[in-house]
Amino acid sequence: MNSKSIKSSAHKAASLLAATLLLSACSQQDEPQQREAAPLEGAAIGGEFALIDQDGQPVRYSDFDGRYRMVYFGYTFCPDVCPIDLQKLMQGFALFEKQQPERAKMIQPMFITVDPDRDTPDVMKQYVAAFHPRLIGLTGTQQQVDAAAKAFVVYHKKAKAEGATDYLVDHSRQAYLMDKQGKPLGLLSFDGTPQQIAEELDRWAR
Repeated sequence: MNSKSIKSSAHKAASLLAATLLLSACSQQDEPQQREAAPLEGAAIGGEFALIDQDGQPVRYSDFDGRYRMVYFGYTFCPDVCPIDLQKLMQGFALFEKQQPERAKMIQPMFITVDPDRDTPDVMKQYVAAFHPRLIGLTGTQQQVDAAAKAFVVYHKKAKAEGATDYLVDHSRQAYLMDKQGKPLGLLSFDGTPQQIAEELDRWAR
């Protein structure tokens, strides 16, 4: 084989290698990147409920299909943790709303009472309005609220002395972020800063 043939063969080999590498790179770009597993992915949390919103209208959990959901259980007469938690959650949501307005439209924040005897629609309407205009308040009969709390693994129990007209409600504290199908993604930390909450929303609400 003369030098010209050697050069020609080397050129062809180099061209073939370059084409192979280019094809491989394009193939890798076409392959979807592996999605990061959400912390609560696959957990048996959430499910259909039938409640009443702050305007007195019936609401089902499936009404929000196609949107992410921020779900927090508490009650309006709560003297400490509930208003603080909601304030942080809604500050984080407002920050995300400012940073990513279009994506924020796909998130529905909701506050579900564990004290329906006192938390009527009118009471809920006044309460949620103090935190964010898009926060909805949900109440219902005791049976309806109990069913919703059970679906979301939320403990609640009245701490009421016999004959007392005023009482507290013991309840677990968790703020869920649910996906567009109503399945759990993770917990939002109301112990963190609004920026941290906004970052969690940015991470999962895609």
